[in-house]
Amino acid sequence: MIPNITRGAKMSGLLVYLAGDGRKDEHEEQHLVTGDEATVTFFGNGVLDRAMALAVAEELDAPRKAFGTEVTRVVTVADPDGGEPIRDRVPASVWHASLSLRAEEGQLDDEKWAAIADDFIDAMGFSDIAGEAPCRWVAIRHGLSSNGNDHIHIAVSLVREDGTKASTHNDFRKAQTAARDLEKKYGLQVLESRENGLGERGVKPGERSRAEREDKAEVDAHRLERTVRGAAAASLDEGEFVRRLNQHGVLVRPRFAAGRDDVVAGYSVAMRPEKGGRPIWYGGGRLARDLTLPRLREGWADSVESVSGGVAEWQASFRNPWRYRPARPGRETEEVSPRLVREFAADIARLRSQLREVPVVDRSAWAHAARDAAGVFAAWSARVESTPGPLAATARALARSAHLPAHESKPRPMHLQSLAGAASLLALADPKMTNSAAAAILLRQMGRTVVAIMEAHRAAGEAERARQLSATMRDQIIALRDDQRAAAARHGISGPHFDAISDGWREVRSGNPIRPSNGDRPRSFVPPTARDRSADHGR
Repeated sequence: MIPNITRGAKMSGLLVYLAGDGRKDEHEEQHLVTGDEATVTFFGNGVLDRAMALAVAEELDAPRKAFGTEVTRVVTVADPDGGEPIRDRVPASVWHASLSLRAEEGQLDDEKWAAIADDFIDAMGFSDIAGEAPCRWVAIRHGLSSNGNDHIHIAVSLVREDGTKASTHNDFRKAQTAARDLEKKYGLQVLESRENGLGERGVKPGERSRAEREDKAEVDAHRLERTVRGAAAASLDEGEFVRRLNQHGVLVRPRFAAGRDDVVAGYSVAMRPEKGGRPIWYGGGRLARDLTLPRLREGWADSVESVSGGVAEWQASFRNPWRYRPARPGRETEEVSPRLVREFAADIARLRSQLREVPVVDRSAWAHAARDAAGVFAAWSARVESTPGPLAATARALARSAHLPAHESKPRPMHLQSLAGAASLLALADPKMTNSAAAAILLRQMGRTVVAIMEAHRAAGEAERARQLSATMRDQIIALRDDQRAAAARHGISGPHFDAISDGWREVRSGNPIRPSNGDRPRSFVPPTARDRSADHGR
């Protein structure tokens, strides 16, 4: 369950919006599911129209008006004269939280949502459970979001019944803790990033609102994460990474070490804004924990030549991110050839073979494999999907397996095969998907690699992560298979490679480990202690 918190000044404005049709006419059957006892008793659970929304807002706001209590918060705004940003206090007596489920979790009934909302209000300290006067509040439900997520909205007046102010100290952290406890209490899907301190970064309300205003299918942070991940996976060093980002039209700038212009400590990226707009920069770590520059360097070559080449590209980008010109163009300019397809398909097969020998307890090695696999799908998605599709979804699912706490992360094992070649090839894929045979060769091997990662999660006791990855792969691979078949039919392409992809995907969808083409059975992924006992038993 994902909590999203905002603050405002007008209760009537919030409730009228929640009672309305929504930005994309997605609101349906708007109604109250619960709230403070007096408000729910008076208004009941009927349909929430504009008139009722205004009446409820007036009821919730009554203590603030009666006592004249002012609730404010500090905001930072731009100086219209171009000076330093200005810090100011603005009214903020309205606390608003949305609690949403992932689309794949389905829907809850009103009774369960009401129980969840009641417990959430208790956990946030807005009820009288802690011995203070309660706040007035309501929970509103209005159908699925435009992305298919079941959710409720909770509106709270921060002025208590006795005129005192409710505390919002650490409310974001308290909401995350409350969500975790409610997931366990009500048998909901536990958000992995919150449970383990891993996973992708959250989306801020402002980012989501901006994407909706501009009618974008995804927020900039997600688009950038996919592009950066694909560029990183396709690159052999930092210089190539910078050049590939530029190929995708991404603005990139380095963060030099203090007092230096030849030592890069980090980087930021931004989508090119519309004419007259200002770019919004994101640091690599803001996109995902495994996309910081130190983490990316763990997978790249470390030599004097590669370091100097990287510095040259960073400096060129620093001088003018808008009109960056590569200092030393490299392999990113290579053209696709049948020879490269065969070579890179063999690279994937070698990695899959090597993974049979990697113990499930070697989390760093598995994270590198998952990061490479996610990068391959991300590179292909960035090239051929104008809006997020099955390739993007598969990349995001795999990326969650690449996140590790910093103390567990290690450089890539020297013997572990890199998938940079396959990622670079798919980064140059034909957006019209005319070369379906080549894609089929690579994707068949990638499917087998993903199943190996899935099985490693199961063997390590990470059943939920394995289940999520398996479900995502099954759902997305159906779409990928259909796209491949349609593209092949349009261009009259057929042959053993395309036919083989259907067989390979069928095995992936079944959730079973895929046997190598030579008939040898893959080694089972079991913990070393169990493997040792099995070996002893066979003697």
